[in-house]
Amino acid sequence: MFGQYFDILFMFLKAFLVGGAICMIAQIVINFTDLTAGKILVIFMLSGVVLQGLGLYQYLVEFAGAGATVPISGFGYLLANGAIKGAQKGLFGAFTGALSSASAGVSAAVVFSFLMAMIFKSRSKKN
Repeated sequence: MFGQYFDILFMFLKAFLVGGAICMIAQIVINFTDLTAGKILVIFMLSGVVLQGLGLYQYLVEFAGAGATVPISGFGYLLANGAIKGAQKGLFGAFTGALSSASAGVSAAVVFSFLMAMIFKSRSKKN
């Protein structure tokens, strides 16, 4: 009876530790470099692409689940994974595979951003 609950708790713990480690690395980069937030996001996304291209990020996803797919490096993994699967159909498939694998997440971000912009009033940040 408790074995099932232990498995769920262990799954949450693995996701928390891996996701937390990715965020900790990002915070260290923010604290000790002069890189802008945009550059850091691109570096992390490209690291997900490179690690998946080498076949390493898949092991992290299998181990940690959402702890590896939710951070921005998981988006890079998603793009690379779609491109790899699409490349089996040819060069055009490599481009469309990456876009089709990420289309649901990008579409949701656009729709929810639009809805929030309609609900809340935007204003400039005061220094």
